[in-house]
Amino acid sequence: MSLSVRPIGTLGGVLSAGLAAVLVAGCSGSSGSETVAAAAAGGSAPPRAAATGAAPTPTPTPTPTGPYVALGDSYTAGLKIGPQVGEPKGCARSAVNYPSLVARALGLAGERFRDVSCSGARTGDLTGAQSTEGGVNPPQLDALTPATRLVTLGIGGNDAGFMEVVGQCAKENLVDALKGLVGSGRAAAPCRDSYAAADGGDQVQRKVDSAGERLGETLKEVKRRSPQARVYVVGYPALLPADPAGCVPVLGSTVAGGDLGFLVEKEQQLNAMLKRRAEAAGAVFVDLSGPSAGHDMCAGETARWVEPPFPTQGLAAIHPNARGQEGAAAAVLKALRG
Repeated sequence: MSLSVRPIGTLGGVLSAGLAAVLVAGCSGSSGSETVAAAAAGGSAPPRAAATGAAPTPTPTPTPTGPYVALGDSYTAGLKIGPQVGEPKGCARSAVNYPSLVARALGLAGERFRDVSCSGARTGDLTGAQSTEGGVNPPQLDALTPATRLVTLGIGGNDAGFMEVVGQCAKENLVDALKGLVGSGRAAAPCRDSYAAADGGDQVQRKVDSAGERLGETLKEVKRRSPQARVYVVGYPALLPADPAGCVPVLGSTVAGGDLGFLVEKEQQLNAMLKRRAEAAGAVFVDLSGPSAGHDMCAGETARWVEPPFPTQGLAAIHPNARGQEGAAAAVLKALRG
């Protein structure tokens, strides 16, 4: 990177030259033409049970009508997806991010919809002000009121240092490749080896667990401020194929297959933590890893939801594009209407 890696949503530090050098080998060149589901898609109400003594069909939970508050980091804000709107400019919110698409589908506008997500946000920025290059974003939870009826929250990746893990893996594989050139041999998973704790523990899992503790406290505070709100914790989309071998032909031999598997495993741990914390707090977890399968950064340009290390011009590397935001919106709306 010169391998310094900033948190998710900090443009210019998301990916360094080292990561690009390791992962560039044509990741944007795969083929694919799958269509992203429309964000406004929704199911109809189930039919009434026939008068034959059968148990009646359970009444679906009414879809929230707002006010709606969206909280989160750059994966929520829509970093570099045009048009960019709102203040401060440093939060890099898109007018077509998933909260905006959800609000539009629900007919919410004006005071009934507030998007306070901000690129680079950590859980601490939900209760404290966040400084950005374009100004200060007030504590995100300040947007909540007792009248709030719908909350979406997409956060945790920066707390867990996930982008730092991606950057470290790039560095370790680059160094390992150089060793191979001088005849020292290649490791099966140099990045996984670097994160193995001296006591045999998992350093990344410890960070994820710590992030989970902070998220648990945050969800309690959301409930305290908006006791009548339905809360949805939104996970992260798949960055790599579930089977890492699917990316090896694209990335070449510069990235060890074992380390591709390591990154998939770490993201699964992050999403599993978000799911556990959401359920423990009485919130709903919205899974994006399933819907985004086949739309990872090594999918073709027309299929991917997440941009590769060398993204389409104007977009952010290893971040959702407009299709990714549409896919997230569809998943959230399905959960709301389920």
